Amino acid sequence: MFPRLLPVTRALLIANTAVFLLQMFLTRQITGAFELWPLNFSGYDLPGFPFMPWQLLTSGFMHGDFGHLLFNMLALWVFGSPLEATWGERRFLTYYLVCLVGANLCQLAVTSFIVAQGGPAYPSLGASGGVFGLLLGYGMLFPNNRMIIFPIPFEIRARTLVIIYGAIALLFGVTGWQPGVGHFAHLGGMVFGWLMIRYWRGQPPFDRRKPPRPPLRSVR
Repeated sequence: MFPRLLPVTRALLIANTAVFLLQMFLTRQITGAFELWPLNFSGYDLPGFPFMPWQLLTSGFMHGDFGHLLFNMLALWVFGSPLEATWGERRFLTYYLVCLVGANLCQLAVTSFIVAQGGPAYPSLGASGGVFGLLLGYGMLFPNNRMIIFPIPFEIRARTLVIIYGAIALLFGVTGWQPGVGHFAHLGGMVFGWLMIRYWRGQPPFDRRKPPRPPLRSVR
C-alpha cells in the first residue's frame, strides 16, 4: 500500500517532525517569527511578528497540531517517494521546495489582501502547499494509477483525484466555507507544480524548442 521510503522523502518527514517537536517546547515569542504573516502587519494582538522573507520557507515545516502533521506527512510519503524514484533526489527536492514557497506566496497575497480590506490577520503554517504540489505531480506522471484516498471509499484514478482536490480547494477558497484552512496555498502548490513540470518538459509557456532553420538553397 505504501511506497518504499526514499532518502529525500525521509529527510523531509524527519525535518517536519523535528520542527513540530520544537514547537512544543519553544515559546510563541520564538515560533511566531517563523510562521507566515501578512504583509504590512506589525502584530495585531501578537506584537512583534511582521512578515519576513524566510517565513515563505520556514512556515512550511510547522504544523498546528498532531493531526495536521500526520495527514501531511502521510501524503508526503505516499506521493513523494514515487516522484523521488522517478526524478531523482535533487530534482524532487527542487520541485517540493518550489511548490512549498510558491504556495506560500499565493497564501501571502490572499491574507495580505484580506488584511488590507480590514479583515482579520492570522498566520499560516503547514506543509499542505508542498503536499498538494506532490499530488499534482503524481497525477501528471501516473494519471491512470488507482488508489484509495480518505475520505473517498473506493478506488479512483490519480488524475481524477487531482481534479477533485483542486476543485474542492477552489470552491472552499472562493466561498470561505471552510475558514482557517489555506485553500489558496493548496491551489498555489498545484499551480507552481504544474508550471515546474511544464518547464522541465519544455512545454508552453516555457517552450524551449529552437525555431526551425530556413531551408537550404543552392546558388548557381
